[in-house]
Amino acid sequence: MVTLEEAVIAHLDSHGKRFEILVDPDLALRVRRGEEVDMSNVLAVETIFKDARKGDKASEESLKETFGYSDPLEVAKVIIKKGEIQLTTEQRRKMLEDKRKQIVNIIARNSINPQTNTPHPPKRIEKAMEEAKVRVDLWKTAEEQVPNVIKAIRPLIPIRIENKTIAVKIPPQYAAKAYPVIKPYGEVKKEEWQKDGSWIFLIEIPAGMIDDFLRELNSLTKGEVESKIL
Repeated sequence: MVTLEEAVIAHLDSHGKRFEILVDPDLALRVRRGEEVDMSNVLAVETIFKDARKGDKASEESLKETFGYSDPLEVAKVIIKKGEIQLTTEQRRKMLEDKRKQIVNIIARNSINPQTNTPHPPKRIEKAMEEAKVRVDLWKTAEEQVPNVIKAIRPLIPIRIENKTIAVKIPPQYAAKAYPVIKPYGEVKKEEWQKDGSWIFLIEIPAGMIDDFLRELNSLTKGEVESKIL
């Protein structure tokens, strides 16, 4: 759980009322991206406020009227996903810089110079991004932004992503939670739902991301995922 000193305010204006919560900015961004996060770790206090700075709590009646329920963890999810997260200038700068580094590292790990068949150093990629005036989106994952970044820097440096196709089978008890996990990694080329509820699919992802991809699926399925690199 984030401390009050480290928390920032997220708010939502609806039905003529303002609802505020105190959140961990990093975890709140993960919730906003659709990741599964324990909401009790996201909130500094499990309370919905009218004014967080004054400590004025929102009434249970106003929560039910606006959201249809008063569970603070469920209301907090809606506020984070539909409202605004008030980051300080320094927090935003640092988070954007961290996101930029993640993008650079992903591209460096998964791309080559097709003229020499050798990797591009991160510094070269970073310089190309600066020259192309690439804007990093704080609200999207680094993986989601990689294709557009590569498109932007391709006129400046010769670059190619090495992709691999993986066949995956997710057991039925984990299938519903799997899509948000696999979405940032690549495009599902083919899929099929089995009678028992298992999800079988082919996905094409950058070769350098295979280890991270399989690690996440193993964590999600407690090691019960079946996969094969084609």
